[in-house]
Amino acid sequence: MSVAPLSYVVTGNALIDGDVVWLAEGGSLTRHFAQALVFADKALAEAALAPLAKRHLEVVGCYLAEVRPTAQGYEPAHFREAFRMRGPSNYAHGKQADAASNAA
Repeated sequence: MSVAPLSYVVTGNALIDGDVVWLAEGGSLTRHFAQALVFADKALAEAALAPLAKRHLEVVGCYLAEVRPTAQGYEPAHFREAFRMRGPSNYAHGKQADAASNAA
């Protein structure tokens, strides 16, 4: 069985509200994983990560996260990233509140 090669996204946290953000087109930051730029080449991903160090008043804790392709698009390769993608877990607000209202 062959395993699909991993790709990378650049992720971190917005400084002011702590939301998880991903690097998107044009160097913008998005709170929507589906809009994240996906890099097949780790060196290119690292090159995209480097400039975020200068944006410390906007985003903190930036790093590369591995993703894998699926029939529905890319998904995090590790549980930690899948958990971060869903938002804060201490009570139903933000992304959890939206999911709960959509399930009802």
